Amino acid sequence: MLELISLATVTAMLGAVGAGMGNEAGRNAYLMIGGLARRIAGREVPAPERPAEWEGLARLLYEGALRSPEHARGLAEVDAVVGRALIQARIRTSPQLPEGVRGFVDRDKQMKRLTREASRKFDGRARRVHLYGPEGMGGTSLALRWGWRELQRYPDGQLYVDLARVPDPALALRQALSSLGLGPQDIPPGLGERMDLFRRLVADRRLLIVLDHVQSAAQAAPLLTSAPGVFTIVVAHRRLAQADAEPVEVVPLPEKYAVELLTEVAGKRTVQEARARAVLAQVLEQCGGSPYALRTFASLLEARLGEEGTATVSGNEPAHAAAQERYRTLGPTAARLYRLSALWPWPALSPAVAGAMAEVEEAEAARLLAEFAEEGLVEETGTGTGRYRFRPAVRRHAERAAAQEDGIPACSRAVTRAVEWLLAFAVRADRAALPERWHVGPLFAELPPGPYASKGEAVTALGTELGNLVQAVFAAEEYRLGDTACQLCEALWALQLKDGRHEEILPALRVGTRVADDVCPGTRMAGRMHTLHAMALIESRRFDEAGIQAEAAAAAERQAGHLRGLATAVETLGLVRLGQWGFPDAHDLFVESDGIWERIGPGDDGYRDKPRARALLKRHRGRALNGLHRPDEAEELLVAALGFFREREPYNTARTLTDLAETYRGAGRQAEALPLIDEAIDALAGENARYHVRHLRALRDRCVNEPGPAPG
Repeated sequence: MLELISLATVTAMLGAVGAGMGNEAGRNAYLMIGGLARRIAGREVPAPERPAEWEGLARLLYEGALRSPEHARGLAEVDAVVGRALIQARIRTSPQLPEGVRGFVDRDKQMKRLTREASRKFDGRARRVHLYGPEGMGGTSLALRWGWRELQRYPDGQLYVDLARVPDPALALRQALSSLGLGPQDIPPGLGERMDLFRRLVADRRLLIVLDHVQSAAQAAPLLTSAPGVFTIVVAHRRLAQADAEPVEVVPLPEKYAVELLTEVAGKRTVQEARARAVLAQVLEQCGGSPYALRTFASLLEARLGEEGTATVSGNEPAHAAAQERYRTLGPTAARLYRLSALWPWPALSPAVAGAMAEVEEAEAARLLAEFAEEGLVEETGTGTGRYRFRPAVRRHAERAAAQEDGIPACSRAVTRAVEWLLAFAVRADRAALPERWHVGPLFAELPPGPYASKGEAVTALGTELGNLVQAVFAAEEYRLGDTACQLCEALWALQLKDGRHEEILPALRVGTRVADDVCPGTRMAGRMHTLHAMALIESRRFDEAGIQAEAAAAAERQAGHLRGLATAVETLGLVRLGQWGFPDAHDLFVESDGIWERIGPGDDGYRDKPRARALLKRHRGRALNGLHRPDEAEELLVAALGFFREREPYNTARTLTDLAETYRGAGRQAEALPLIDEAIDALAGENARYHVRHLRALRDRCVNEPGPAPG
């Protein structure tokens, strides 16, 4: 029994479940609460969605525990699981800021204003500065230079979030929480829950937060905190009217400092000769006081000295002018790679993708991209990653050059080549990660699994390329490659299932369902897209939307006459009802799905997979029966499912063992649960399922160290 039971205690416990829903312990606690609420109420209790419903649930559990020792024991068991779902953040104390640039001059006034705001006595107002100035003017460099100079001021760490890479606030918060030490499955699914967790984690920390490339005040708002020890620098290319921060403008460098920067980068002798030959005045005019443009022109100044009568490029922003100047120096192959690889906003441009676009060997593309980075045309997305992104102004220049020099048809073919390369990569990696899975897309039957040492390695490879794969889905839709878009979505399932990347994949799945309904409605592919979309929404706890998608999947599969797809869609709808705590409906839907599988005979699609599919349904039915507090029936089904998966599928073996161990633990049979937990941990070796392993170890600790409830 909870030692000091109170309504506040139960409310806090439910809040912890909401914060930890992303991990195995949180999901398990969530289903346990649903089952307990049903037993206390004597009827089905819908899963809460709004704050008032969570409050009502807390009161129901609290009053039920007061009335019945059995319900109090059930609540204590949930509390034990929640103790593992609560997140113990490991705030990293090492700096997390990107490296600053060489050749930093002037900015003393702005640096002093940053220091003044950071040092201001806390009076209830958050300590924040809003740096703003045109692209290439050095706002990011200024924030990073100040942050590196003030390392000792923030012993609890420095957090950098680039909102150009993660413009969605929920994903940006996910990155921030990850940077603070949380694993992916420790991060709650909802934006509001993430905001609350983020603010709790930093509440008593001395922390610097740099929010870079902010587009609007609303985009930055979820990452802002009023914690007294936190100093936030918001960097944007324009002044944000609603930014609740001290505004500091990053102005063009005066000529004196522009010359100083050129001298530091190009050398004193080169600058003196440029001044003598009137080239310096042209360069200063083109650069417009932009540190980025000045660095680019500095490295080209000697070449400029050999050109007589060089005209200025009027009307261009400095960063664009700098890109044009650098572009003039590129050889034909490098220039083609530069133009064509900029034709789509890949978040992490790899040599393979760039090479596919420009029809250049991957090794040559890697060499050229590294040179582009040295010349300031691209930025590396992380130290030593070998992946890059274009500055916005540079990308605009490259796109314009591609349209003029290559023509629109050639540009379209370049993007198509990249999409096709990414599709082939994803299909092969997905086949290696989940060889037992069925597919609809034709390419899955044509390509072999990729050359990965293990399933976990294949999952990791997919995860590394995920941002580009999502962008490839968007590109496929824009270029009317409907079949390609759908097959790309199919190939992302391993990341949904094993790595919890559903939130990042959801935008691609929305495109996939839209494309399928447009180009192939009522087909197997349309059903598959809606099913995968529903599964991602289930993981995000958006059950109403998931139900709509699952029902659309079932309708498409019925129209296509595809029994295997229909059985899967009905099973998915059962998982939706399970997440909504509709345990009887969930169980009935799993039984219905099993009945559809029973109708699949020799020669029908899916017949060979029939035993596996029915074993999965036994596992799902066991989970629903646990929610209905029918442990004996649940045990029977879970044991039957386990009999199939053992020696066949380590991952599903481990998941079924976990369900069975939880069933035994709930019945006070810890001694029987322990060997199942150990077997599950062994089964997951090489599966890249570290978060599930962590949950199993926590479950083992509970079985060893905590007394379970009395049977019955």
